[in-house]
Amino acid sequence: MGKQLTTSAFWIGIVSTAIALIMRALNWVGILAVEPGIQGGKYYPLSYRTFLEGAVLFFIMAIASAVVTQTKERKA
Repeated sequence: MGKQLTTSAFWIGIVSTAIALIMRALNWVGILAVEPGIQGGKYYPLSYRTFLEGAVLFFIMAIASAVVTQTKERKA
């Protein structure tokens, strides 16, 4: 179970990072110029930072899961 969690968290982190980079690049070019908050009467809750912070969370979870899994395997 620990290896599956580590692998899943790692790949979700990679996907989140890719989405954040794509959104940031589109924002830089001016195609997707959306920042979180209220703009022009519309509320935009997502930005590249949302996916970037999610990626950090999933990478930390993957590292923690790998450490716990390795510790359990060494004790066995």
